[in-house]
Amino acid sequence: MGSGYGNKKIGSMKFQLQFLGATEEVTGSLYLLRTPQHTLMLECGLLQGGGNNEDRNKEDFPVALGEIDALVLSHSHIDHSGRIPLLVKRGYRGPVYAQHATKALCEIMLPDSGYLNEKDAEWENRKRRERGEAMVEALYTREEAEACMGQFESIGYDEETEILPGVWLRFHDAGHILGSSIVEIRCVDGDDSRTLVFSGDLGYRDAPVMNSPRHLRHADVVMLESTYGDRLHKPFADTMQELADVFERARAAQGNILIPAFTVGRTQDLLYLLAENFDEWHLRHWHIFLDSPLGIEATEVYARYRHLYGARLFGPESSLPDLPNYHATRTTEESMAINQITSGAIIIAGSGMCTGGRIHHHLKNNVWRPECHVVIVGYQAIGTLGRRLVDGADEIRLWGDTYPVRAKVHTIGGLSAHGDQADLLEWYGAFESSPPVYLVHGEPKAQAALRDKLKGQFKAPAHIATYGQTVDF
Repeated sequence: MGSGYGNKKIGSMKFQLQFLGATEEVTGSLYLLRTPQHTLMLECGLLQGGGNNEDRNKEDFPVALGEIDALVLSHSHIDHSGRIPLLVKRGYRGPVYAQHATKALCEIMLPDSGYLNEKDAEWENRKRRERGEAMVEALYTREEAEACMGQFESIGYDEETEILPGVWLRFHDAGHILGSSIVEIRCVDGDDSRTLVFSGDLGYRDAPVMNSPRHLRHADVVMLESTYGDRLHKPFADTMQELADVFERARAAQGNILIPAFTVGRTQDLLYLLAENFDEWHLRHWHIFLDSPLGIEATEVYARYRHLYGARLFGPESSLPDLPNYHATRTTEESMAINQITSGAIIIAGSGMCTGGRIHHHLKNNVWRPECHVVIVGYQAIGTLGRRLVDGADEIRLWGDTYPVRAKVHTIGGLSAHGDQADLLEWYGAFESSPPVYLVHGEPKAQAALRDKLKGQFKAPAHIATYGQTVDF
């Protein structure tokens, strides 16, 4: 299998790993694995978080596209998959390997990303037209994102597949979101064989919906995410009590609750927890809105692939969350109608870091109201509006207007879809012989703490991957 074009030998060293994204930062995952005959790309993620990341996303890829024989994707989150349509737009014609559910989620997430790119370009060009400046082109369009799906080839968990001569791929359940995978790649050249294990994004032991991450025993080199490498999540019971307190306080204040949530993973966890705690949290007094077309579609994919996880997210014989007061608002008109509600609405909307989407409209209508509550349930990257709220901003700007932040802002750390330091150490500790480990997908402070723990606890050859670094193994 695979394209078979553009093969390039790497010289005397058998196998090389190169880090070209999500190095000392959390978004934009991109790595290369080179064998004597082939080059594989691992991940092709979008850089997120404001600043100059929009310009960085437009830069040329740091590898000749004709050199890439195959692309392997760990999961569907946009910081891992979001530049695949751009890669194809610029000429990549090889296969994209992903777990079955990951492909199904990419079928809705990548076109949505293309649609947002088009809207961003329209907004920018409107301003440029007024200033007489040159127009900009969308990074890629919805149509281009839909077209790239023709190059996806899906594989189930635990199925070892030879994707290129001498290159064997196996996905293992990472427990992060639906379809998320630990990537195991075994490279064989004559009598030599080496195994790379890439954690992808790892889930955590108390996840409401997903299974615990699979533990592997053998690797010659490990790439390990480090998002929460410097902290421990609260005990899950404490998180549940914290949410119960928020709902009670909001009910007493007669306000609304806004929950900016990632449409894949966090949204489904929330719906499950709301159903499980319906009586204890007195949720019969609320209307629960999933105000996200993408989140609604993703939840339908979760229903289709419910065999991949063991938790009860849906009612018997139903593809709807098991909540009697659940409203899925797909259309713009339905979303706008929510803003007429001044009390008793729990509104789950994207984006998860408040960088765009319908959450902006709900913040505009609620963030200045002291009886309302904003509940942050996921990681907020530096430079995002969500991070500013978490850091205690007194005011925010939306569409050129300034709004005071009078709503109560709560950060619920125990709902992250990422494992904490203890989870990451436990996962690495299952490997025999403490293989060399390179930390990716984390900010420097978190990575330094995790590296020191790995060295101290396992005597592991632990390193923080740097941009452009090449490792021979």
